[in-house]
Amino acid sequence: MPTSVTKTPPGVEVCSLKRDINQLIVPGTSYTIVRFPFGAEEPSDRFQMHQAVQPDGYVVTDWDNDPRSGLIWPSRAGWGHLYALIQWEAPTAASGGYTELRDQYVRDPLSLGSPTPNDTTATDHRAPSPGGQFFTKSHGIYVDPLTPLALRVTHNASAGPLNLTLAEFKLAIYEAA
Repeated sequence: MPTSVTKTPPGVEVCSLKRDINQLIVPGTSYTIVRFPFGAEEPSDRFQMHQAVQPDGYVVTDWDNDPRSGLIWPSRAGWGHLYALIQWEAPTAASGGYTELRDQYVRDPLSLGSPTPNDTTATDHRAPSPGGQFFTKSHGIYVDPLTPLALRVTHNASAGPLNLTLAEFKLAIYEAA
């Protein structure tokens, strides 16, 4: 008589990051990695995808100034769904205004040795809207534990840096058949 084995589905593994402290972003065509705090400051990192001690042994000691604090290292390979929330300060006469805000997801933005370094996806170029500059985005990609992911932003304000006033970056990993 054959026996059946019940396989428990692994479920969805999630990393959810939030930054509610301003991050000054310089204008230009080069993107800046959005940086996120570690530990108790995080909304959720149950699967340890965003840790100060990174999988390659590097230790982030100053999250607000180290671009590595913006990396999510997927806990497993699978189908990843990325989410972001991005809020910019309003343009002012002092900032020189801006005509374009940009954001994108990127695989291995620091070229740390993955097979797909600096591979961008879901790049958006946005004109400012009346009122607040509040955006959300969502995109699906295959993820791998050896390839960190980041959210990057830039703008074209003529008079200098602008504050990113709020950001969230989330990854949900589903089993891929």
